[in-house]
Amino acid sequence: MRILKEETAALLVDIQEKLFPHMSGADMMLASCLRLIEGLKVLSVPIIATQQYTKGLGPTIVPVREKAGSISYIEKISFSCMDEPLVRDQLETLRKESIILFGIEAHVCVLQTCLDLIAEGYQPVVVEDCISSRNTNDKVIAVERMRQEGALITTSESILFELTRIAGTGVFKMISGIIK
Repeated sequence: MRILKEETAALLVDIQEKLFPHMSGADMMLASCLRLIEGLKVLSVPIIATQQYTKGLGPTIVPVREKAGSISYIEKISFSCMDEPLVRDQLETLRKESIILFGIEAHVCVLQTCLDLIAEGYQPVVVEDCISSRNTNDKVIAVERMRQEGALITTSESILFELTRIAGTGVFKMISGIIK
């Protein structure tokens, strides 16, 4: 099954100030997330972003906000993004089949969002190097569960080149530059 940029949107989940520093492999995850966001922008893939209980967990971390630019952040208190009507409305408006899913925590908000996306008929594409949990084993088990339930598991580099599809173009050169 090919993931096509025309049929794809992305969901950036809760990469927030008070939670992010506690993630396993936070620095590597952040670098991958920043490359993914930059590449998605080059490819014109729409990004929906959420923040879990901002009053308690703080806003999205500065590097992500700077890379994402002018996107707005949807406040939520439910673990699943799909329990937030504004997220659901934006996804319905975009009418995309595949939803690139990345953020934290893998075993809580990312997992529950993934399961609900599947139940709603979307194809979640979980970017493994762009998700994390405080405990590495929680992430491993969450990725396996998402895979078993029908999510596609990929990496930031793989999905960006899959969405790019053709070498030798200006977009390809820009994506290659982001990956390096």
